[in-house]
Amino acid sequence: MHIIGTIIRFVVSALVLMLVGYLVPGFGVMGFWSAILAAIVIAVLGWAVEQIFGRRISPYGRGIVGFISGAVVIYIAQLFVPGMRASILGALLASLVIGIIDLFVPTNFRGRNTDGT
Repeated sequence: MHIIGTIIRFVVSALVLMLVGYLVPGFGVMGFWSAILAAIVIAVLGWAVEQIFGRRISPYGRGIVGFISGAVVIYIAQLFVPGMRASILGALLASLVIGIIDLFVPTNFRGRNTDGT
């Protein structure tokens, strides 16, 4: 993946986190740069969970296990991101809303070559 694609993914993820912070009580991200940092921290924590427990339990997996691990990752991310807050219920609701948004706004462009063909 090119660096531009990675940057676009993090910007889209940050915008989604800001939208979710607006919609979900108990979850909030203060500002765009906090949202960018939160997107990076969530991606790193999700990668670590996937490396330790495998793809089935990762936040990117489908189902209840992916949903719960996503909520745990969001809740832990607030410890590393200044300007981000999440209650347990807020992390659960944020994980649900992010999952729903991800259905309509995919952040992974599968099936495309890097040269656009």
